[in-house]
Amino acid sequence: MIKKPLIAVVSLGHYVYFEQFEGLREELELKADAFINYLQAYNADIYYTGYIDRPERAFHAVKECKKRDPDMLFILFSTYLPSSVAAPFAYYLDIPQVLVGIQPLSHLDYNNTTTYMQLCNDDICAMPEAAGVYERLGKSIPPCFVTSADKEEEINRELAAWVSAASAKTAFKYATIGYLGHTYEGMYDMHTDPTAFTGTFGSHVKMLEMCELAEYVSAVGPDETQAKIDLIENTFEICDPSCDPLTDYVKRADLEWSAKIACALDKLIENNGLTALAYYYKGENDNLYERIAANMIIGNTLLTSAGIPLAGEADLKTAAAMLIMNRIGGGGSFAEIHPFDTRDNIVLVGHDGPHNISISWDKPRLRKLKKYHGKPGSGIGVEFSIKNGAVTILSINVKRDGSFKMVAAAGMSVEGDIPRTGNTNTRCSFGDDITGFLSRWCEAGPTHHFALGCGNRLEELKRFSRMTGIELVVVS
Repeated sequence: MIKKPLIAVVSLGHYVYFEQFEGLREELELKADAFINYLQAYNADIYYTGYIDRPERAFHAVKECKKRDPDMLFILFSTYLPSSVAAPFAYYLDIPQVLVGIQPLSHLDYNNTTTYMQLCNDDICAMPEAAGVYERLGKSIPPCFVTSADKEEEINRELAAWVSAASAKTAFKYATIGYLGHTYEGMYDMHTDPTAFTGTFGSHVKMLEMCELAEYVSAVGPDETQAKIDLIENTFEICDPSCDPLTDYVKRADLEWSAKIACALDKLIENNGLTALAYYYKGENDNLYERIAANMIIGNTLLTSAGIPLAGEADLKTAAAMLIMNRIGGGGSFAEIHPFDTRDNIVLVGHDGPHNISISWDKPRLRKLKKYHGKPGSGIGVEFSIKNGAVTILSINVKRDGSFKMVAAAGMSVEGDIPRTGNTNTRCSFGDDITGFLSRWCEAGPTHHFALGCGNRLEELKRFSRMTGIELVVVS
């Protein structure tokens, strides 16, 4: 089950005004109602602390908020207020926060403006004071969102980006990420310190063994196998061999073996409470573990498409990138750079698995592969391109100081032929000079794997970066 973020909202004001101006408090409280109405359009739970106009009430609200453990906080400035009302939220709540000033009017009728009307539109007045208090308290100054109430499209766009980023951060909260097998030999960019991963994302990395998965495979019965075969046949187009001599016919025995492993993967995820999984196992001489590892592609594709990303070659960082991409709405498929095309000014982007068929532009295809290039074993591969239109690629790597960084770029998935090799391949355009872009991408220091997702998700990634403190490098 995909966790929804819990978004806390507090609206701040100044009690002194309410003793002077009848009806002002009631009018200002309506601003929180309007803001919460916007938030209710998104996949999040909302907790409203109530209207806070004194430091004592702020202290009480902070204690209640901590009990509920929200994932982020929007602080609404309804009028001028002394920063003592905002300070408790800065000091006691160590969660991402956004300061919000949505002024009711975009233009005042200056010749007829009263003090009451000015107070109703003083949403921004106290924000500099509050921001300065964050600094003096040793806290990071939150992002500040300032606009007028008539800018509904802008408000929706801003809130959608923040809630998407919060969803990505929430995915790692109290989560267990599985690690099965070992990294592909010699891929130095794949190695990840599990403790450093926990320090960055907050998730537990659970070490899993192939013997557990093999036990689940052996326990899969014929009815369960047939049900999974039915799902596979309804989901995929089963193809004959292509021009590639590595391709072959998909036989009944191939489907049965892949179906049993898919069922076993479901049990592995469920029994270990996994949010994501990085896996790879080399194996030798066609032993059981090798045959299982070589036939996980269908199972891990179905799971990835359902929102539980699996990353091949035991790439833990790309499992994280796929999880982020999924939760910000991009889907997220396991990918790397394939050959480029200077005539069409595109680069092929894909991998031999795992894939996310929820973002496929047509029905995904299955091809039997006699061998996997660079890997042992044989089995069924999944072949498709993701939807045409805007795309984002996201890589996560480790810097020389041991901290994590994200590298991202936005481009376009364009229509056209792809190789029929049983792998995913998407024709991606990144501006007018594909080789220039690829040079800049490599120079930014990504891993060679990344998450490929639909839509331009750079705004959501920028907000995720602000929330988590993970550096984001955007390549253009």
